[in-house]
Amino acid sequence: MVTSQQVLKELENESIEILRETAAAFKNPVMLYSIGKDSSVLLRLARKAFHPGRIPFKILHVDTTWKFKEMIEFRDQMAAELDLDLLVHVNQDGVAEGANPFTLGASEYTRVMKTVGLRQALDAHQFDAAIGGSHRDEERSRAKERIFSVREPGHRWDPRNQRQELWRTYNPNLAPEQTMRVFPISDWTELDVWNYILQEGIKVSPLYLAKLRPVVDRGGQLIMVDDERYPLNPGEEPTMQMVRFRTLGCYPLTAGVTSDADTIEKVVEEVLNVRLSERATRLIDGSNETSMEKKKAEGYF
Repeated sequence: MVTSQQVLKELENESIEILRETAAAFKNPVMLYSIGKDSSVLLRLARKAFHPGRIPFKILHVDTTWKFKEMIEFRDQMAAELDLDLLVHVNQDGVAEGANPFTLGASEYTRVMKTVGLRQALDAHQFDAAIGGSHRDEERSRAKERIFSVREPGHRWDPRNQRQELWRTYNPNLAPEQTMRVFPISDWTELDVWNYILQEGIKVSPLYLAKLRPVVDRGGQLIMVDDERYPLNPGEEPTMQMVRFRTLGCYPLTAGVTSDADTIEKVVEEVLNVRLSERATRLIDGSNETSMEKKKAEGYF
């Protein structure tokens, strides 16, 4: 009988092989760092892959200026503790235009501050491969994703122009103006990620653990009021509720879930019984089933 430890070891070995292949095959790869749990796992895998040396590529965080405050604090803490070559990019054009989730709406704001911001950073530094922490069970379109996923000029994703990956054989070759997105934990599930975090003692943002937090209800979604920029309705006051976040992002677009899981062990137990995808709490994905595919076609990671 295959144990969960054996499964995690096989997944770890596969991911380390992919990371080493990426470092060897591309001239200027970069690892995307969202500050979420998947990024934390990727960092641990990268450190193992290249131990005892440093991670041999830059770590890129695209900052929209609307992330949870605790996310930015955690990012800076990890960069210092792990001696990361951290690159932070902000779409200054979007900032100058006053881009925010309320006036632009979730979709256009995400395009301006995340997608365009990511394309700016990749182009400015001429990165030919971007390593991301997506896995196939987080959203439907991710199930179509290859581990080595070709991006056409402009960083566009064309699902009809992806390469076969039979018997874990990858093709890293690029045509002019093409780039690659690489997903080393594509075969992992949300539960695998949490079990690995528990097994390895990996630090994650405190936002993943349940705590009394100030929230408001928006269409049945609990939104944390993280700073004074969040517009409240007349006479509205946030209420303190025990919530945690299954996924992290811009705080006005990321809903919390009611929970008493205040330890990693309790989170693992909770994930065992959940039926909805973790991205069900991300307002940027919307109700349209093709919304993620549309964002990826525009250059989203």
